[in-house]
Amino acid sequence: MKKLFALVLTLALALSLTACGGSKEGTPADEGGETGEETVDYTTMSDDELKAAITTVTEGTLTVATSPDFAPYEFYALDENKEPQLAGFDMDLAQYIADYLGLTLEVIPMDFDGTIMELQNGNVDLGMAGYSPDPDRAEVMDFSDIYITGGQSFVCVQGNEDKFPSLEAANNPEYSIGAQVGSIQAGLAKENTPDADIVELSKVPDIIAELLTGKLDGAFIETMVAESYATQYPELSLVLEVPYDAEGSVVGVTKGNAALLEGVNRAIAAAKEDGSFEQYVVEAMELASGEYAYLQDGEIVEQ
Repeated sequence: MKKLFALVLTLALALSLTACGGSKEGTPADEGGETGEETVDYTTMSDDELKAAITTVTEGTLTVATSPDFAPYEFYALDENKEPQLAGFDMDLAQYIADYLGLTLEVIPMDFDGTIMELQNGNVDLGMAGYSPDPDRAEVMDFSDIYITGGQSFVCVQGNEDKFPSLEAANNPEYSIGAQVGSIQAGLAKENTPDADIVELSKVPDIIAELLTGKLDGAFIETMVAESYATQYPELSLVLEVPYDAEGSVVGVTKGNAALLEGVNRAIAAAKEDGSFEQYVVEAMELASGEYAYLQDGEIVEQ
């Protein structure tokens, strides 16, 4: 991301790195095997210095992958004309981050597992899709600071609560248990109900539909998301709290982009300090209680 920066500062930074024989990430200094011991400490930079040091996939643009089927994090809200508008507190936070860093925001909607793949391949700068900081994901992305805490729930339809007095009761080969492909919830399903018939679907609305039609007996869904869908479908029941050590959500940052990671963390801190993020959550919850839609095979489908 290159905005209106001080050219002298950029050149001085480049020269200092060349002089010490290192790189921004502390890569080997030369073919002789000497390692550049000095790395850039972005945390000590001023905001202007940090902006000058940040690079993105497309210069001047912050490219963000998201999966807009995860209300109230990200979803398509229908306006008064029934026109879908990308909404959710993740999307508001993405705009705040872009503005804070002086960049133009570009959001690319896709399936959830696609957001992780695009980050891994370095095709986007950020992934914002209600990520939990699972250690396995640390292989393919860097984590921002946690910006919201939450929990995990086991969900069924009302009237079936007695079947699930515990997660152990759900671990039954007779039950079909749903979770989103590539999600933390899929891992929780395998951990807690390994003997059940685990059905992984690409979108949360698909899981909800399968629950309501009786094709699924239960499902693992992030608590805030489950609560949001329950406002639309009162038949849903959040019957059990699911233990999970890494509760909370983070922004996924392209691995190794330490300058951008620092910028994202500063923006998150600023959004929380000035009250913006709290307001984003309130507004997203209000929108999610109304009509909304989701992405299905590249088409926006009304919920």
